Amino acid sequence: MRRNTMLFVTISVLSGFGSSAMSLVAGVWILDLTGSTSLAALTGLCIYAPQLAGPWLGGLLDRLPKRPTLVTTNLALAAVLLSLLGVRAAEHTWLLFAVSLAYGVSYVLIDAGETALLPQALPPDGLAAVNGWRSSAQEGAKLVAPMAGAGLYAWQGGHQVAVLSAAMPLLGAALYTALRLRHTRPAPPAPRRSGLRAGLAVLRTEPTISRTVTLAAVAIAMSGFVTAALYAVVTVDLRLPATFLGVLLSAQGLGSIAGGLFAGRLLTRWRPVAVGVTGTVLVAAGCLARCLPWPAATVAASVITGIGLPWTLVAAVTTVQTHTPPAVLGRVAATANTVMFAPIALAIPLGAAAVHLGGRPPLIIAAVICLVAAAAVSRRRRPATGGVGAGNLGSDERKTAPAR
Repeated sequence: MRRNTMLFVTISVLSGFGSSAMSLVAGVWILDLTGSTSLAALTGLCIYAPQLAGPWLGGLLDRLPKRPTLVTTNLALAAVLLSLLGVRAAEHTWLLFAVSLAYGVSYVLIDAGETALLPQALPPDGLAAVNGWRSSAQEGAKLVAPMAGAGLYAWQGGHQVAVLSAAMPLLGAALYTALRLRHTRPAPPAPRRSGLRAGLAVLRTEPTISRTVTLAAVAIAMSGFVTAALYAVVTVDLRLPATFLGVLLSAQGLGSIAGGLFAGRLLTRWRPVAVGVTGTVLVAAGCLARCLPWPAATVAASVITGIGLPWTLVAAVTTVQTHTPPAVLGRVAATANTVMFAPIALAIPLGAAAVHLGGRPPLIIAAVICLVAAAAVSRRRRPATGGVGAGNLGSDERKTAPAR
């Protein structure tokens, strides 16, 4: 278990570092080549758009062997990144958009593929801890990678960043081959339903999955909804320079590292829904604390939000892994990712519109939505004790959890 745990955490560090560095540099590179901020911003759209195709990509993943698919995806991503060595002028910017799109597709396949592969590499009672450590590893990489990528770009140019980023998936592919997987009985054939229908069917019928995924979706969406409000609070209400947002992002990143480290321990003691509810309440508390007229409170609020977000996400991911039949785990994981992350694309522009009311009203709205979601899920939750480890499922969970 320890060997596979270290391999998965290392893969998360490599993936988080390479993608974070290149995601920032791609936009800056396009801006330097074209002078267009709108074109530079479109790189983000290319990265997030494939999330909408998550259920269908997950359905494809269910029909393929998991480890070879992950290795192939990483090798293909490295090859696409190296194509950026041909970028010389503005007419080559399409390559940068293609790389951003490739990153988006790889996120879907790798996230769903790892979710499906982890139960073959680790015992059920180890999944929660490893998911938390992977979350912390990715957040830690995100703290360092943007500065490293921007510094390397300013020093040596985009080509060197592309080479560095291409090395990350190459190393990841090698580490996937080093995993020791347990031999499992062949899963029954996957249903013929489309990825979206099959994924949604499990999300609807398995209450623990639906509740934890809903909580994660609400918390993540509200974190995007308040983005514009943070600008207003910092620059208008607190009268601080916009660069103070960098302090807030770093504080939230540190909170996310701590939250990920403790998420697994919580899940061994509490039900997944309880962890998701607690994380959502922390996000609400962070929104309300940002309304206070003190910079220190805003920094503390970012730490609180950083702790709460990974608790909701790790609870949802772990529940998907432990409550989904193996034959449809790929498409359910991908569908869950779409449900959790797609709403943020709508929440951000809605938050930008709501900020015309002022900086604090959107924060209060987001807090209320989080608290309502947490209360609604808590009222539906059946009382039980125990965590997500083997032998600790409640009576309602034993009926729906797949045999292992």
